[in-house]
Amino acid sequence: MDRQLQQTYPPSAASEALVVRNRVLRNTYWLLAISMVPTVLGAWLGVQFQFTFFSGSPVFGFVAFLAIAFGFFYAIEKTKNSGLGVAILLGFTFFMGLMLSRLIGHILGFSNGASLIMTAFGGTAVIFAGMATIATVSKRDFSGLGKWLFAGVLVLLVAALANIFLQLPALYLVISVLAIAIFSAYILFDVQQIINGGETNYISATLAIYLDVYNIFTNLLALLGFVGGSRD
Repeated sequence: MDRQLQQTYPPSAASEALVVRNRVLRNTYWLLAISMVPTVLGAWLGVQFQFTFFSGSPVFGFVAFLAIAFGFFYAIEKTKNSGLGVAILLGFTFFMGLMLSRLIGHILGFSNGASLIMTAFGGTAVIFAGMATIATVSKRDFSGLGKWLFAGVLVLLVAALANIFLQLPALYLVISVLAIAIFSAYILFDVQQIINGGETNYISATLAIYLDVYNIFTNLLALLGFVGGSRD
């Protein structure tokens, strides 16, 4: 990777690019760790107060969730070069914690619920560490994955919306497995974007990787609950 930088830039520019890359990567990982605090707080409050989001109309709730989420995305993008961007990002992660609370509450209804949550957390951590390491040390260019992964996310959204009506357990499992695979690959893509200089803003980078980690955790937890939840 250093040789690639030297081939692209003169020595002084290559050194500066390396410093910027390392700073963005370091700040991204720090902000990602901090973002877990409001997520956990939002999930805990949601479980305590039995938060629901338009449970009477799942389709409307799904559309409203997307509208709010994309509103946050727009606000974060507009403020990403200021401290306000950090505050809005943390507000978004709190909102996502609230959205997670229903799944957490459902899993805690199992006798082994706490164990399932810890397993999902550990599995997510292993996936993140593995994918981030591969993205950092691999000489392979993963930038070509972007358009295919985006198409995969669109397919997942359509399938998830369809399954609100169909309620097919097999489709639910397929969606969860594919989501874990797609967002694991997205970690490769997003981390390498920082390393290659394609992403130089740590707030935008944190948002992208946070969504990867969040989706891996939620789908892994849902999958574990579906196949391993016990009522005994």
